[in-house]
Amino acid sequence: MNVLIVEDEGMAAKRLSSLLEGVDSQIHIMAKLDSVKRTVNWLEENEAPDLIFLDIQLADGLSFEIFEKTDVPAPVIFTTAFDEYAIQAFKVNSIDYLLKPIDPEELQSAIDKFNRQYGIKQDIQPRFDLSAIEKAMQMMTRQYKERFVVKIGEHIKTVNTTDALYFFSESKATYLQTANKRFIIDYTLEQLESLVDPDRFYRINRKFLVTLDAVKNIVSYTNSRLRLILKDNDTMDAVVSRDRVQDFKKWLDR
Repeated sequence: MNVLIVEDEGMAAKRLSSLLEGVDSQIHIMAKLDSVKRTVNWLEENEAPDLIFLDIQLADGLSFEIFEKTDVPAPVIFTTAFDEYAIQAFKVNSIDYLLKPIDPEELQSAIDKFNRQYGIKQDIQPRFDLSAIEKAMQMMTRQYKERFVVKIGEHIKTVNTTDALYFFSESKATYLQTANKRFIIDYTLEQLESLVDPDRFYRINRKFLVTLDAVKNIVSYTNSRLRLILKDNDTMDAVVSRDRVQDFKKWLDR
């Protein structure tokens, strides 16, 4: 099997190459490339590999740009340090994805999946959904909201998103809570979910969008739910909805 590795971290490329040799001694590494530009040039000038291992962030940009600049004539297994939320958008365009540091058993599983779907000889070139790739690029380059404008009496000021412990809704208003003050903001929690970084903020129920920094304690609650004791707020019920408990635990355990 002829394999192309596209990875801008030298040690990561070397480790992947070593792992591949352990999976199958017949695997031949055609080249190790570290940038969008070099990969595009290589694909246009060389025989197509059987399989490509493609890192997401390269020295000169996101690897999705390769699909826009040239035909990608082989199946792809993405390698990435990004978490599961970011990679869902492009998972459909690849055989599999591997989170770094790459686990040997997961690598073996990905190779097995490739063999089942394609085998060594490929009569049909894979087709990639460019619209989904564009969506993935938007996700990976997305800039989340950095600050909020709030009104204090007759004065206007800004509050950095990094200072927010949590957001909550009450009496048809939405509040931003910092370590020592709360402010009314002109957003709904539904809007905030798409504006702030999901790695930092989690929507536990209809009323709360919290950060881990805000959580003072977590206790078991009725009906298999969890109750959060929040800093500077011992009176309001911050209960994780039952249908969100498992996902909330995954968010905690990242």
